[in-house]
Amino acid sequence: MIKADVLVIGSGISGLSYAIKISEKMPDAQIIIVTKADEDESNTKYAQGGLAVVTDFDKDNFQKHIDDTMRAGDGENNREIVEMVIKEGPARFQELVDWGTHFDTEKDGDFKLGREGGHTENRIVHHKDITGAEIERALLETIRKSNNIEMLAHHYVIDLITQHHVPGKELNTDDISCYGAYILDEKSKKIKKITAKITLVATGGAGHVYKNTTNPVIATGDGIAFVHRARGKVSNMQYYQFHPTALFSKRDGMLFLISEAVRGDGAKLRLKNGEKFMHKYDEREELASRDIVARAIDNEMKISGDDYMGLDCREMDHEKFKEHFPNIYQKCLDEGIDPFKQLIPVVPACHYLMGGIETDRHGQSSIKNLFAVGECTNSGLHGANRLASNSLLEGLVFGHNAAMKTIELLEINDFNFEDLKSVPEWNEEGMKMMDEMVMVSYLRRQLQEMMSDLVAIVRSNARLELAQKKQREIYEAVTELYNYSIMSPQLSELRNLVNISYLIIKHSLQMKENKGSFYNKDLAKKSLIISEN
Repeated sequence: MIKADVLVIGSGISGLSYAIKISEKMPDAQIIIVTKADEDESNTKYAQGGLAVVTDFDKDNFQKHIDDTMRAGDGENNREIVEMVIKEGPARFQELVDWGTHFDTEKDGDFKLGREGGHTENRIVHHKDITGAEIERALLETIRKSNNIEMLAHHYVIDLITQHHVPGKELNTDDISCYGAYILDEKSKKIKKITAKITLVATGGAGHVYKNTTNPVIATGDGIAFVHRARGKVSNMQYYQFHPTALFSKRDGMLFLISEAVRGDGAKLRLKNGEKFMHKYDEREELASRDIVARAIDNEMKISGDDYMGLDCREMDHEKFKEHFPNIYQKCLDEGIDPFKQLIPVVPACHYLMGGIETDRHGQSSIKNLFAVGECTNSGLHGANRLASNSLLEGLVFGHNAAMKTIELLEINDFNFEDLKSVPEWNEEGMKMMDEMVMVSYLRRQLQEMMSDLVAIVRSNARLELAQKKQREIYEAVTELYNYSIMSPQLSELRNLVNISYLIIKHSLQMKENKGSFYNKDLAKKSLIISEN
């Protein structure tokens, strides 16, 4: 058994900034960060556009950012949380700069500010078109300077340790505590028991529950799934944002993101024949919120039968484009597309989950001693639809608040670990001899196909009911496979994706009206009938 004061699950902006804060305030605390891939592999790394924060108080202000966030979230946001995050944003952003993160500046030293869909002012600070990668670099360099932080890469969390694992312990679902996690060391193939006074879940999103996503392959909803299995509260899983402009590919999996900042700088959406269409859907046209733009593209594709729409960058300033978006420019060239002569083929792709583990303003979940921060949470910030570039901001602010609350709890030191003495090592029940990777791959494809066909941008009652039936069949097959196969990250990820699909379908069926990123065409018809009467 490995003991720690704090166990951090995930190595993106949320987990790393949280660990740094605790390390700085409590240099004697033992902090362990586990991540299932390389230490820099996270959704943070792939954030292109930047970080939304008010820095130009002559043209911008907190109220404008608050209003933009509430409007994008279709009023489903928690206003108190929105105000807290936006008002605390500048201080948290300055800390990011102090940790060595570089952001693009004008000649006079002011930050260059981009604009994306849903924003009424230019307020996106960025580092070219690889902002997330730059933030990840700076945070990891800071982590390496800390003597009390240990980073364990290629360590995969299977499940949280709770009262479920204490023999003879009667479980009260309203008083569940977390004691750490069971973790598979992928190199040694051994399952470790890491116990901790405080555990933070910062595992990111679940994009690979669908065929096509902008998320890296690690985004399989692990944290949400194991909190759900531990009977923690999870909500708003029906709200999944599809990014309007991913680079079209005939290959399933992770698609390259064409940042919303490209449209913010003047790119226009067009049909294959060059006609504009966004004016038919919203007066803001290309700068409408993501849910509106994604549904517009999806609808035009269904009308035309085309596999993609076009993003027109031909009339943009070519030198400015190459300076601001060097990686997007190079990726287009690599794919045989000259963005200054051709339309960039784009499609909506699964991008960001607004729902997840329920947390309070400190990032505390419904499970005692368990915190959660970032995309894996329903913090109240995003409501029914995330405003562009608010995610990195969320990770910083809640990472700070969770760290401050964690430090407070560690100083009180009111932890009862008597139960831990009877928590067993991980038990591979029975004779798990099968290594059915063919079955794992097959069932994962089946799940992704079902979710993409039946539970995507536009949903219906009939599709959701069929999806519920198909999901149950896949769940039963995966459960049987799990019971008789050797534990592996791939099998555990599949188990987690099945849990995620269950939650998305269940919460979608419970919706009575369309909100933000959630759209059921049957509810739209019902609304139309009511308005006509």
